[in-house]
Amino acid sequence: MTIGGIIVARGRTPQGKPADGHHGWRPTSAHTAAVVTGVILLGTGVLAGRADIALIGVPALLTAAWAHATRPQAPQHGTLHEPETPATAGELTATLHLTTPDTADITHLRIKAAGHRTTHVALAARSRAEEPGERRVPLRLSSVRTGPQETFAIDLRASRHGTWEQEPIEVGGASRLVLPAAAPLGRLPLPQRLRGLTGPHSSRRLGDGSELRDIHPFTPGDRLRRIDWRTTARRSPDLDTLYVRRTYATAEATAVLVVDSRDDVGPDLRTWRGYGTLRVDEPTSLDLARHAAASVARALLEAGDRVGLEDLARRRRPLPPAAGRRHLRRVVHGLALAHPRDRAAGHRVRPPQVPADAIVYLFTTVLDDEPLHLVRTWRAKGHPVVVVDTLPDVHPIAENHLWIAWRIARMEREDRLAALEREAVPVLRWAGQERERAAVRFEALARAAQRHVPGRVPGTAAP
Repeated sequence: MTIGGIIVARGRTPQGKPADGHHGWRPTSAHTAAVVTGVILLGTGVLAGRADIALIGVPALLTAAWAHATRPQAPQHGTLHEPETPATAGELTATLHLTTPDTADITHLRIKAAGHRTTHVALAARSRAEEPGERRVPLRLSSVRTGPQETFAIDLRASRHGTWEQEPIEVGGASRLVLPAAAPLGRLPLPQRLRGLTGPHSSRRLGDGSELRDIHPFTPGDRLRRIDWRTTARRSPDLDTLYVRRTYATAEATAVLVVDSRDDVGPDLRTWRGYGTLRVDEPTSLDLARHAAASVARALLEAGDRVGLEDLARRRRPLPPAAGRRHLRRVVHGLALAHPRDRAAGHRVRPPQVPADAIVYLFTTVLDDEPLHLVRTWRAKGHPVVVVDTLPDVHPIAENHLWIAWRIARMEREDRLAALEREAVPVLRWAGQERERAAVRFEALARAAQRHVPGRVPGTAAP
């Protein structure tokens, strides 16, 4: 970690406070050594009758006396600022504002952040290019992690001429919510039935739309602008009967994103039991789930569909299906808040309720039988389900007991995935190199679902 690589706390942090509760200055070891050396030399010269030895100790005492006379009074403070734009995974920036009193000449910074190396920096108390009394230090962090993150802590300490130093002051140390980014996707699988009086898709219902259904004689209730004058002139030259063009009505799809946040595991097996620190350059299963869900939500909402959000680890009210850019921000914020809970608190007795004729996107690691039970329950009620596998690629490990345990868990997981494939449940992997091909696989899955629906008009959904 370098001076340009620190994560920032959201908003403004209060002024830094010293670790011991006051803004006092204290003498350094050099100041104490000068006093002790001067007294010893002066005393030795006087007792031994050696004027030369006594004179050697006089400069040290004069230096200590001058340092004591010029003792600094004004302390140095620090404040942390971040941009007003929302924080997303990737590169985050912030600015550390330091007061630069005339009594200080050097500022020492110790910058810490979870998962990063500690950085020690010595800065001039004032820069010639900046305004007097203020020093700005740009900070930057690169991380792929999302959700609630422990941010950095900065310990700053000012010094003057190497003889006085200020008590350490702590700045930052707060937590921050990092939003997941969304990858561009194309067509996505839709439910077999569309609801709503308008929307981006053509349904099988008769109504206003762009997809031609047939030519029909004019009946009460038909609009005059729907009259096809060419067909009328050809079939009824005397204009006894008017013919109108009837189209399929447009409708919107409803999708529910279900995030299995009960597990948050990384590529390192040693961190699965809660020991060790997860790397900031390797996404965990929950980071992949947030990224995948944000990408699916963005693609659906930009197409004009309705999207809802459900978190399996939370007991709070789910986010109901809605549309629009503002709802996309609510979905992304809800995804960032998803995090594991204590399993001892209990598990769900019933699966989350899904609106009628809605498609379910389940983002899970499939490390237990709960996702299998949820998929079968939803399919029994007529809801199509798409499972997105968010387990990251596991790194090889030398410990035999951990590797044997992972082999058993992997075989059980493969059995569950095979059971989903036998039940015709599509499973898409969102990890490693397969994440880059997710858009192509979603497109192929949408086309396959459209071909296998009997009576489906190309480009439309079932009634």
